[in-house]
Amino acid sequence: MKIHLLSIGSKMPAWIESGVSEYQKRMPQECTVKLIEIPLSKYQKNLSQHQILIQDQEKILKKIPANTHVVILDKTGQSWDTMKLSGELEQWMFKGQDVSIVIGGPEGFDKNGLKVASQIWSLSNLTFPHMLVRVMVVEQLYRAWSVLKNHPYHK
Repeated sequence: MKIHLLSIGSKMPAWIESGVSEYQKRMPQECTVKLIEIPLSKYQKNLSQHQILIQDQEKILKKIPANTHVVILDKTGQSWDTMKLSGELEQWMFKGQDVSIVIGGPEGFDKNGLKVASQIWSLSNLTFPHMLVRVMVVEQLYRAWSVLKNHPYHK
């Protein structure tokens, strides 16, 4: 199974790229994580926040690989602890279908954008920088996998 991590933004600081890369390397062959970067829309005086949301949302949705289980990160989603994420990962692996985990733009998603999601996941009630979320998600995926395999990383 391949997990596609779609995220708005490019040209990340070296420490972000290093963090994502570190956890990508730790993931096993049966559960790899591929980062797909999507350029952020440029703010323009003549565009409203909603118009920018729509632009970013359309760019993201076009990049989601076909026939994948889509998980969108959004504040309206369910909060998962490590054991719940581990169970979700196990189910995704059991189904054998690739998964797309989507980190939205600064404006998030509207109702229409969220409709494409198979699941909506909230990392926290806190707001995190989008670049940091990349590292957090890949680390949490590795942690969830380590729980499934009784690997000592989670302890």
